[in-house]
Amino acid sequence: MKPLERQLAVILLALPAAGIAAEAIGSIEALGRALYFDVNLSKNRSQSCATCHSPDFGFTDPRGNASGKAVSLGDDGHSLGDRNAPTASYAAFSPDFHRDDTGQYVGGQFLDGREKDLAGQAGGPPLNPIEMGMPDKAGVVGRLKENAAYVTAFRSFYGGDIFDRPDDAYRAMTESIAAFEKTDFFAPFDSRYDRYLRGEYQMTVLEDLGMTLFFSQQFSNCNICHQLKPTPNRTGETFSNYQYHNIGVPPNGAVRAVNGMAADHVDRGLLDNPAIDDPAQAGRFKVPTLRNVAVTGPYMHNGVFKDLRTVVLFYNKYNSKSAKRQVNPETGEQWRAPEVPDNLAVKELETGPALDDRRIDALVAFMKTLTDARYEHLLTD
Repeated sequence: MKPLERQLAVILLALPAAGIAAEAIGSIEALGRALYFDVNLSKNRSQSCATCHSPDFGFTDPRGNASGKAVSLGDDGHSLGDRNAPTASYAAFSPDFHRDDTGQYVGGQFLDGREKDLAGQAGGPPLNPIEMGMPDKAGVVGRLKENAAYVTAFRSFYGGDIFDRPDDAYRAMTESIAAFEKTDFFAPFDSRYDRYLRGEYQMTVLEDLGMTLFFSQQFSNCNICHQLKPTPNRTGETFSNYQYHNIGVPPNGAVRAVNGMAADHVDRGLLDNPAIDDPAQAGRFKVPTLRNVAVTGPYMHNGVFKDLRTVVLFYNKYNSKSAKRQVNPETGEQWRAPEVPDNLAVKELETGPALDDRRIDALVAFMKTLTDARYEHLLTD
């Protein structure tokens, strides 16, 4: 696809779904776009995929609530989750959930990999009682049938009798949303970093230092987990190896105080995936992409850290003996203990020297260059 054609496609895909005419849904991707923005697929007709994964905010949830922005508010107007809504940008690059040759669990969707692929992920929120809250698949399919454009499109793409089989119709809906999420709209690869690789942008001194540190096997080792393609040109890099690690993130007490979860509840990460029963997987979460990371806070699986620099300092604490580095700058207190103290990724965490302020700032500066062009206005100094 030529650049101009790609831009036009993105514009068309981004148009609101409301009032779309039957003849306008000319592809499965366009159907997925309409479904992605449709609030009628939630119980109270108030929430869509785009509500918690807004294209205007790096495909994360910009709404504030009693938890700040750490977790998302449900369609019922009061339910709060326990995990931060991860960005949907570049999500299509996560491989299907599997175990690799080394025995590591890799890929999948959601922070614990409980759905194998994008279509599986798309089918989760509509039926989750604290998200979109629909009672069952048949109820969702009933909402689809209210829309004449959907009926025409589903029958065209999935067969004239698709609505006679509610489970299949529901799966067709999720596959359509997944097809939309695989378009360039979610993964334009047009950040300053990408432009630098194409010779269209010159890194600042601080950004260049951060890039050197990031890819260094001597100073930071960030790329142990946050590099998918260790190739010379690094084009198409999504900045995740999609493995699962326990990095010692503390619980978010502020969230637990307002979402109804017991104060002593433990989020076991990968071990909470119904397919996993190995205690050695407790506390592990999927390595997220760093694409758009500078504009998609708060951070970690539970939104416990507000600032990207705090995240870098959190990692740095494992390699620093300085009393200053053992203090969370957002609370002024010592870093809290891990929610799951077992299975810590010691090999990955304790592998480099302590970083001074300039190098910490440099890593943050570099990660800001991973911001898609359309979100650069959201960056703060």
